Amino acid sequence: MAWIETLVNGALLGGLYGLLGIGLALVFGVMRLVNIAHGEFMVLAGYLAVILVSLFPQVHPLFVLIPVVIAAFVVGYLYQAVIMNRVARAPDPLAPLLLTFGVSIVLRNLMVEVFGADVRGLQLGELSRASIKLFGLSIGVMPLLTLIAAVLLFLLLQWALKRTIFGRIVRATADRRDIVRLFGVKPELVYNYVMGLSLALGAIGGVLLAVRSSFTPFSGVERLLIAFEVVVLGGIGSFWGALLGGIVLGMAQLVGLKWDANAGLLYAHLLFFVMLLIRPAGLVASRG
Repeated sequence: MAWIETLVNGALLGGLYGLLGIGLALVFGVMRLVNIAHGEFMVLAGYLAVILVSLFPQVHPLFVLIPVVIAAFVVGYLYQAVIMNRVARAPDPLAPLLLTFGVSIVLRNLMVEVFGADVRGLQLGELSRASIKLFGLSIGVMPLLTLIAAVLLFLLLQWALKRTIFGRIVRATADRRDIVRLFGVKPELVYNYVMGLSLALGAIGGVLLAVRSSFTPFSGVERLLIAFEVVVLGGIGSFWGALLGGIVLGMAQLVGLKWDANAGLLYAHLLFFVMLLIRPAGLVASRG
């Protein structure tokens, strides 16, 4: 029973990991761009949530997600419009990669300068410790709510991309950037919205991860690594694959911790490495 409980809690953790990766998958799917600064933006969202909670202690910490997500969208829109669109279609494919790497270093050092290197976290009071009994298993309420939120966000994103005019424009821009210009679509503007949406989704994952674990300005690398592994393990180009990849990583992590309390993310990384050798295309084949 203890192992089953470990697997269930690992799956709940995996829902959070899926949220960390979906924004990265969205940007890569539309722009073929790996945003190395994605982890730092998630950490920045965590800091913003901590600041808002301290300024408005009477407001429940979960409600700060609303202004944090809005702020993340605006930052992402401006980040793409002012910086990334300059190299989005550069002849050298390394140009966007190096630029986002530089942005990540700048953000990391700015956070150290402004917030210091102290460990921070976001407390939810009783909700953080609450659990329910289900079929004899003890399940945390907050992890369960996180998985439900992840599934709902994945469903909403899938619906938006498949069933709305905006989604059709995004998919058309991803497939034929030059052709959509003939229909009056500005790819750069589409990219702005996509990056804004990516950072907004990342902010949700970043804040929820700040509830589960502590963070510092240097935590962005770890978050980026998890997001990258989720995207690759699930299958590049597949959103549901990202959720599945997150669940697999979460289960591997908690099973590894049950074997070895000092393992940390070691077994999750090992699983990623083995799966990369066995099935490089990921768990779910991309449909383009």
